[in-house]
Amino acid sequence: MADEVILLDYWPSMFGMRTRVALEEKNIKFDYREQDLFNKSPFLLEMNPVHKKIPVLIHNGKPVCESLIQVEYIDETWPGGNSFLPSDPYQRAQAKFWGDFIDKKVYGPTRLIWGAKGEEQEAGTKEFIEMLKMLESELGDKTYFGGETFGYVDIAMIGFYCWFDVLEKCGNFSIEAECPKLIAWAKRCMKRESVGKSLPNSDKITKFVPELKKKIGIE
Repeated sequence: MADEVILLDYWPSMFGMRTRVALEEKNIKFDYREQDLFNKSPFLLEMNPVHKKIPVLIHNGKPVCESLIQVEYIDETWPGGNSFLPSDPYQRAQAKFWGDFIDKKVYGPTRLIWGAKGEEQEAGTKEFIEMLKMLESELGDKTYFGGETFGYVDIAMIGFYCWFDVLEKCGNFSIEAECPKLIAWAKRCMKRESVGKSLPNSDKITKFVPELKKKIGIE
């Protein structure tokens, strides 16, 4: 019997983009179900009763929550093609460290850049650039974060790229001027079919943010 794979997601989510990229990398066919996060469906609440968030990956009726856990699950469940995580235990631990760093240190400042003003926005912009510079230092002169192979850390980070334009406009700064190697890396990733198919156009994100701010009561 063929696997049934369902993804509950929200198109602008950089976290959902991770799972989409991972599924595409493994050539897994899946049923994409767009969710309204302002009117959560009973199915979403049933599949993720703890956090009540997207993305939720449902494999043969069993839900897997949290995007980085999903990426690892996809890698282990469908081992064909490139592995996302290195086989060496130390390198594997390092990849997971940087995935965790992106979750804990990169997302928060982005919220301040597009959702705050004045000193709070400036602090968010400064912190965001600092975090990107740390990531750029880790990337170094490598093609991808894991070397020559597109993998776990690349998947963890690439979804933020389609938000870069709106962040630059809101924060009045240039990511390419601050982190040219990181932008070159992102452009390499975008040439992959899995990434190109999974990330929305940055213009669509830019048009979406004012609408999002109204929905959550930010003017």
